Amino acid sequence: MNVVVPRRRSTALNLANMLTYGRLVAVPVVVALLFWPQDDTARWIAVAVFVAAAITDYLDGYVARTYSQSSALGRMLDPIADKLLVAASLLMLCADGTIRGWSLWAAIVILCREILVSGLREYLAELKVGVPVSRVAKWKTAVQLVALGVLIAGPAGERVLPGNGTLGLVLLWLAAALTLYTGYDYMRSGIRHVIDDER
Repeated sequence: MNVVVPRRRSTALNLANMLTYGRLVAVPVVVALLFWPQDDTARWIAVAVFVAAAITDYLDGYVARTYSQSSALGRMLDPIADKLLVAASLLMLCADGTIRGWSLWAAIVILCREILVSGLREYLAELKVGVPVSRVAKWKTAVQLVALGVLIAGPAGERVLPGNGTLGLVLLWLAAALTLYTGYDYMRSGIRHVIDDER
């Protein structure tokens, strides 16, 4: 007698992962819109796409936890999608002059921290050590996303709210300061595990 074993439903297409895929798709869309010649319509569409992508950053985790849709694929893609969205937006804003002068250092700090933490997580994963996201890191992400959203509006935002660009740069520097703090925190924790591993 043959026993029919029910096939497990693939987690690749669950709602949490679909939200993450959406954030990945948003990256080239935002880049293309920012590459467009200075045009208010393109800027506002870029803001809308970026905000929608930023919202999915919260929603995919919420859905995964609430509806037990956590998966290895989702855990891998979620931080990748976050970093691609932030890095691509920063590079495009630096390229078009929205971020310039001393504020370029804030962008550099944020990008370097993302690379540092990614490398650290990869190393610690080999040791089977998890790196929990701290409350300050969550605030850093929130401030970073708000700053980028304001800066993406660019000249279009200035016409609606004078001083919009200055506000965006202030928030970017605040995000950079939080980035340095959380980066140091992660690095200190990582070095401790490295020392323990050497022993």
